Amino acid sequence: MKTLTEFINPGIKVLFSDIDDTMTTEGKLEAKAYSALWKLADNHIRVVPVTGRPAGWCEMIARFWPVDGIIGENGALYFRYLEQEKKMLRHFAVDESTRKENSKKLELIKQEVLQCVPGAAIASDQFTRLFDLAVDFCEDVPPLSERDIQQIVNVFTRHGAEAKVSSIHVNGWFGQYDKLTACKEYCRNEYGWELEENLHQVAFVGDSPNDEPMFGFFENAFAVANIHTFISQLKYPPKYVTPSPGGEGFAELVTRLLFK
Repeated sequence: MKTLTEFINPGIKVLFSDIDDTMTTEGKLEAKAYSALWKLADNHIRVVPVTGRPAGWCEMIARFWPVDGIIGENGALYFRYLEQEKKMLRHFAVDESTRKENSKKLELIKQEVLQCVPGAAIASDQFTRLFDLAVDFCEDVPPLSERDIQQIVNVFTRHGAEAKVSSIHVNGWFGQYDKLTACKEYCRNEYGWELEENLHQVAFVGDSPNDEPMFGFFENAFAVANIHTFISQLKYPPKYVTPSPGGEGFAELVTRLLFK
């Protein structure tokens, strides 16, 4: 991995970014990171958060943050607020009938996880989720061991579900989508071009194993410094790492992206 100072590309037009522990620091969106979002907007660089957070959060973020849109629930959906039309555009990866069937299967997984993994809890934001099940292993509960986290993943996979580990949750769902497929679809639908053909002007920043598909795909792939916690788990690490973790690192990246 290279240092941030080794990155030179003044032509970035779109930044896809994780939120938790990438923009945030110890669970808070601090002023420096939020100010960095405004700096990008003021310099006409589109920001699209790509997060495991739920649909309910995405509704608020798309409407109130200085972002172009937001991809949520690990690629299950994206929302984009069209300010001129005063309209919220919502796109979903699966239809309503499939979502309802998947919810029934996720309920079975939920019960098994809570029974088999003492200390695990269902994420507090689960009530605003549409497509996935989020199991908390350190956000509002004492941190679980790597063995316990893997056991949660194993419950999902035994049921045929996808499972990804973030810095705070294990997210599981049924469907052939992830953060990367959603980024490709967002670019195709909203910008009218293929992501693969425009990688030179697009960047991504993340912090954890569920960002690995993005790290492996983007030529301008960044991570904040807390990625070092997970680096041994990654087959495809990021290309560049910021000096600082969390929101401080995100602000450092923005400064570099705006460097001429």
